[in-house]
Amino acid sequence: MSSATPEAFEAELRPCWDRGQAGDEAAYRQALTLIAQRLRGYLRRRMLDTPDEVEDMVQEVLLSLHAHRGSYDGSVPLSAWVQAIARHRLIDHWRRQGRRPEMQTLPDDEAAWGELAVDAQAPQHEARRDLRQLLQTLPDAQRRSIELVHLAGMTHAEAATATGATEAAVKVQVHRGLKRLAAWVKGSA
Repeated sequence: MSSATPEAFEAELRPCWDRGQAGDEAAYRQALTLIAQRLRGYLRRRMLDTPDEVEDMVQEVLLSLHAHRGSYDGSVPLSAWVQAIARHRLIDHWRRQGRRPEMQTLPDDEAAWGELAVDAQAPQHEARRDLRQLLQTLPDAQRRSIELVHLAGMTHAEAATATGATEAAVKVQVHRGLKRLAAWVKGSA
């Protein structure tokens, strides 16, 4: 289990992340595991009305972290960068549901992660290439559904129209694809 205070969490996470960025797959998986543990609590407190969607959101944030890992600026706390991505993914989630993010009641982010220090939305060429490679490991229907819903920002209904599938089928494909990616991250794929 990850450390309780933001400072202790950062001290535990940062070495794993740095080794992972240097090519140590086991350390990268450990960093993502630590992040996922923290994300679950962070997102549960913010998604009280949709608790069944928390795990999908955790996987979406992990996918974003993987895709944007090249944009991380080592001069800021890693946990603040993770929080920024999580917050942006959550706002995107609310927007897809037709909700206005500024109307949401957010518990104190500082207490959860530490000060928000960086906007991590600038994608990098290398991260995009890595994401494409990662998504190529999925079956076509899962890959396409994830691309449309989580990367293009479409609703499930819009993705269904674009693919010719039912909305329920798109939801299932997204869920299964994210589950498969999560298994890969955990090292069991």
